[in-house]
Formats: sequence, structure tokens, C-alpha cells
Amino acid sequence: MITVENLTKTYGQYRAVDDVSFVCRPGQVTGFLGPNGAGKSTTMRIIAGLTPADSGSATIGGVRYHDIPNPGTQVGVLLDASAQHAGRTGREILAIGAQTMGLSSSRVDEMLELVALTPSESKRRLRDYSLGMRQRLGIAHALLGDPKILILDEPANGLDPAGIHWMRSLLRTYADRGGTVLLSSHLLHEVQIIADELIVIGQGRIVAEGSKDELLAGAGTLVKAVDEQRLAAVLSGAGIAATPAANGGLQADADPAAVGRVVAGTDVVLTELRPADGAGLEEMFLQLTSDTQRENTTIQGASA
Repeated sequence: MITVENLTKTYGQYRAVDDVSFVCRPGQVTGFLGPNGAGKSTTMRIIAGLTPADSGSATIGGVRYHDIPNPGTQVGVLLDASAQHAGRTGREILAIGAQTMGLSSSRVDEMLELVALTPSESKRRLRDYSLGMRQRLGIAHALLGDPKILILDEPANGLDPAGIHWMRSLLRTYADRGGTVLLSSHLLHEVQIIADELIVIGQGRIVAEGSKDELLAGAGTLVKAVDEQRLAAVLSGAGIAATPAANGGLQADADPAAVGRVVAGTDVVLTELRPADGAGLEEMFLQLTSDTQRENTTIQGASA
């Protein structure tokens, strides 16, 4: 189990992590979400003992990372797939890790097979690996010591669709066997499929936390119409709150049946009506982090 309590980290005048607390439990994949610069990587580095916190604590199984005997056999960490000696081969990198942890050399072959790196690929130097191959090697290194806990920052970065599907299955199986996974990713669709718990961070603070089902249950209804201004007025008149959805239409704070009944007696022509949780994680993410987004998600009309 990973336990973070009142964690704070400041760089000069910038507070990267601001009084953050959460728990990641065995048997679950916890999705750690937030815009760039929100504090995800800093938090994960503190948990892994790579960055000191100004205050608060981060423990793994009740102790700090630095206090874990032979930590690679208890917690696997992948924060940067390129953070290995570029002149070493993939096999050499895993062999050094196995030797450091006191593992049999046969474990290297097991991990290479698990992540689908061929014998010829394992003999290539890291500098000649594609990003996807580096990710696979990084996952192999994280799993090398058969740890109970995984901390992964953007592990799907550089993987093709087949690779992403493979990684999803791997992590789901790992959690189902009792492992604890803390997963940071910008691939919201993948997180929505695999995660059990969600933590959303913005400007260094937790803005939402809970089970995926609980957080997405409040997504309401996605409704679109030919005349969305008229639709908004009808919903407002019926006391149903509605806000613009990220990909068009309105997100109404009511179930689809209630929205349908309100609209049925009007001249509003609907083009879509469904529970919003089909795209719920993206909708929720954009709403919760709207104050911290660099990009304006509304496209303005441009002159020719």
C-alpha cells in the first residue's frame, strides 16, 4: 500500500505539491491524472525517494522508500524509460538490476519474454531502441524483482495500439493478483478502462479523488440538439443545470430519461442523448482542471 500524507514540495516561489494526501490499495490500479505541471511527477519522485519533500510523508508498506531493504523486490518504479546508460544493451541493464537485487540470471530471460523483447533486440544498445522498446525494457526492469507495488509515470508513452493493449492486460492481471499500481497517464481512455480508483491533481492540489464508478456516476447526461441555445433554455426552465461539454453539446445534471421527458413536449430536435459516462473521464478531467489548462478548448472562428 502507498500512503501519502500532507505532502508539500516547493521550488523557490513555486509550490509544485501542496498538502497532497491519498492512499493506493492492494488489488487496485489507481489512476493519477492532471495537466502538465500539476505535480504528478514530483509526487511520484517523492514517493520513490528521488526528491525530498518539504513536509509531509510518503510511505510504501508503512516505511519510506529509503528504509526498504532491497527495495526493487518490494516496489517497481518506472519514471523515465530513457534514464539508463545509453551504451548498455537491454540485457545488460536487466542483468545489472538482477545482480543488484540478488536474483537469478534466469529472471532476465523471463522478463524479456514477458515484455516481448526478442533475443536480438535485447543485445542492442539502449541508444538504438525506439521509445516503445525503451518503455518495454523499463516495465521489465520495474517487474524484475517481482514487487508487490508498481509506480509508473506515463508507461504507455511510445507504445503502439497493440503495445498499449498488452500493457493494460499486464497491469490488470498484476492488480487482480493483489498488486498495488499507481499509474500516471495522459491517455484518459486507457485509464478509464483499467483504473479502479482515480486521483485528479491540479496546481499541486488534489481536486478529486475516489473510485472510478463514484466519480463518473455524477457525469449526468450528454445531450445535443440542432439548436443548443434553445435546448439550454428548455433545460434551465425545467430546473436542470447544464454546462457545455468538451466535445460539443451539453452535459446535463440529470439522467437521460429526465432530460428526454423535459424535451419531449417542446420543439427542440435532439441529435444525441446518452449517459455522459461514455466519455466521462475526459469530461470530468477537463471540468476539474479547467483553471489549470494551458490550452483554450474552445475554437475561435478564424478569418480566411
